[in-house]
Amino acid sequence: MSGEEFVEKAEVISAIRGYENMRTRRKEGRVDFTVSPSESDDKILIRVITEARSRSGYIGVDSVREMNDVLEKRDYDKGILIGARFTEAAKSEMKRENIEAVSERITPHFKLEGLYSAIAGCLRNLCRAKCGHVPTKESDCKGYVDGRYSCDVRLISDNASFHLEHGWVRFLERDLAKLLAIEKSLE
Repeated sequence: MSGEEFVEKAEVISAIRGYENMRTRRKEGRVDFTVSPSESDDKILIRVITEARSRSGYIGVDSVREMNDVLEKRDYDKGILIGARFTEAAKSEMKRENIEAVSERITPHFKLEGLYSAIAGCLRNLCRAKCGHVPTKESDCKGYVDGRYSCDVRLISDNASFHLEHGWVRFLERDLAKLLAIEKSLE
């Protein structure tokens, strides 16, 4: 996975968990998202390491300690660290400091319903933004006419329905990431 794919992963996690983005800060080799659950005042730091500092490509214990310092100094309630791979020492430190780890191999497990609910929310927002209304039935949508798609949102919506039907979580995550990218491009 590339650095931008990890940033997408952070955005997907935020959308599914209902986090509201308060601030995004990009620095060399990382992106920090300060988010908050909509139902609380908790402040969460999601740090995405886009480039590992070591030659091996692993994120080490120093990066975890640096993040923990930020969590304590800036009074965060929780931390999530996302990157390609973590050393065993980094994993142990994250476990001890209660920092959630997300990597190529360590991924949060999302329930199909929660994931599809986040997709449905995005779809409603995008339909309103692009067409001025949310279709109440399939024929109300002009994004698919005569067997052709003229709207990316409709195409992703139909794909997501198919992926939900088959229980394909990874594909649903990707559908949500695409919708979030469209949403971001409209801002």
